[in-house]
Amino acid sequence: MIRLCTPLIEDDDFKAVRDVLETGYLVQGKNVSEFEKVFSTYLGEGNHSIAVSNGTAALHLALLGLGVKKDDIVFVTSYSWPATANVIEVVGAHPVFVDIDVRTMNMSPDDLENAIDNAIRSGLNPERFKAIMVVHAFGLPAEMDRINAIARQHSMKVIEDAACALGSAENERLCGTMSDVACFSLHPRKAITTGEGGFCVTKDPDILRTIKAYRNHGQDPLAPSPDFIYAGLNYRMTDFQAAMGITQMNKLERITQKRFIHAKRYDELLEDSNILAPLVPEQKTPNYQSYVVQLPAGTNRDLVIAVLKAKEIETTTGTWHMPLIRYFKEKYGFKEGDFPNADHVFKTGLSLPLAYEMTAEQQDYVVACLRDAIDSQRV
Repeated sequence: MIRLCTPLIEDDDFKAVRDVLETGYLVQGKNVSEFEKVFSTYLGEGNHSIAVSNGTAALHLALLGLGVKKDDIVFVTSYSWPATANVIEVVGAHPVFVDIDVRTMNMSPDDLENAIDNAIRSGLNPERFKAIMVVHAFGLPAEMDRINAIARQHSMKVIEDAACALGSAENERLCGTMSDVACFSLHPRKAITTGEGGFCVTKDPDILRTIKAYRNHGQDPLAPSPDFIYAGLNYRMTDFQAAMGITQMNKLERITQKRFIHAKRYDELLEDSNILAPLVPEQKTPNYQSYVVQLPAGTNRDLVIAVLKAKEIETTTGTWHMPLIRYFKEKYGFKEGDFPNADHVFKTGLSLPLAYEMTAEQQDYVVACLRDAIDSQRV
């Protein structure tokens, strides 16, 4: 089976984990602190990193760190993994979904402005508008300059859901450094992995203190003796995950370079087809966390996935049209047509296998089988 993604795990990763296990000190410890330093150094001066148990925990903590609470409003992309919007509901706030650009699959700044205007016209109090949660879809940097400008105009904070975007950049600015709080995931499908795991990143010392406290049962990280200032959570990273994270960070550049090479080869293989390769605007450098194509309109994507599976090729949908997930659809009454670009991409998006150790021959086979699966529907 040509798998969708296989993490690069090498001898130094195994040794790092084993060394921690042999000590018996497994919970958040010196390796977590070191991993945080390594991560902060990578992102650049002024960025403070907080290691957490997973990417969803990072998103939840970001909202708590910004003080988002019951009945607040958060503007969020319509196209992402459900966790992005779920955490807004968890804190009691309300998501206002924003349509995407049909080619980049990222939040459309024009649609963001329209969503804010529509919310005001509908009678919502702008004082409830607390944050914009923007996703770097599949590792492609979103339009952060415009989105940050819109946020400032309306006195909102910005959260980067950079779960897929470690190593991605725009004009040499790394994703995760262009907002009030950024969130990363270290799931096995990401550029580097610790199994599960994630990070919150912020430049603001007050947000840093709040997130660190909520991460560890509400305990104030600056207090000289234990002092629990919030009804907190346990979102800590284990020390053996962190040890693996440190060794994984040493591979990040190598992994992203190889993914870039594989993506460019896919681009070439698809050049003369009616399958749309991912669009990468100028000045943007994605890490290609996933290589998501768009199939021709009218293609039965589920059938394509089944045909490829029978040929030992694992593929999947790009990600989810969140307003049409049952929970949000039933609670808010969303329907097809409310977010036309997300409608289209959700029907046509297909994630192809992309892994460090993938061969050119495997890519040739994937594309040949994909073409055949599409052409067979047009006979």
